Amino acid sequence: MNIKVAVIEDHKEFRESIAMILNSVEGFKCIGKFQSVEDALSSMTEPDVILLDINLPGMSGVDGIKPIKELFPKVKIIMLTVFDDDSNVFSAISAGAEGYILKKTPPLRVLQSIEDALSDGLPMTPTIAKRIINLFKNHLPQKRNDEVLTKREQEILTLIVEGFSSNKISEELFISLQTVRNHIRHIYEKLHVHSKSHAVAKAIKERLV
Repeated sequence: MNIKVAVIEDHKEFRESIAMILNSVEGFKCIGKFQSVEDALSSMTEPDVILLDINLPGMSGVDGIKPIKELFPKVKIIMLTVFDDDSNVFSAISAGAEGYILKKTPPLRVLQSIEDALSDGLPMTPTIAKRIINLFKNHLPQKRNDEVLTKREQEILTLIVEGFSSNKISEELFISLQTVRNHIRHIYEKLHVHSKSHAVAKAIKERLV
């Protein structure tokens, strides 16, 4: 069964090249190409994943995340952009994007990012993930004892920020998938969040990694 992908990108050549790549690889299918969020909202059929640019005519990609999610709650959104500044990264993840990769990312890595997003990962271009980790690698803020993350929870949160799926975290830390899920549930409870993207946004904002 093909992964249904929509592309929202105002540069026609880049949009067409991404669509061509998707349609030429087994397991993927581009079901829509749009030059703006407004166009997509008016005529897009539900995809599994959306590749979304930031600098678009009309509504920006970041501002478009919320209405897209309201229309298609289950869709995974990956920002595909030239902007690698902290403000755009944080704004996109805070708004609910499941990934953030740069346009210079090799095509095979883009395809892998789509699969990672569908596997509960948070794909990011390595340079972005590394800069986020380095920028906010400070001491934990003061919290109540029942809100402070354990060492293992900090390890898992760091891997989530770096884009690891639950399965990959299990393999990386040599613990069972169920143990990973239990730790993630505790992290969500302590951070008062309900998704990986919101956990990452809070981790960045409060310097938890």
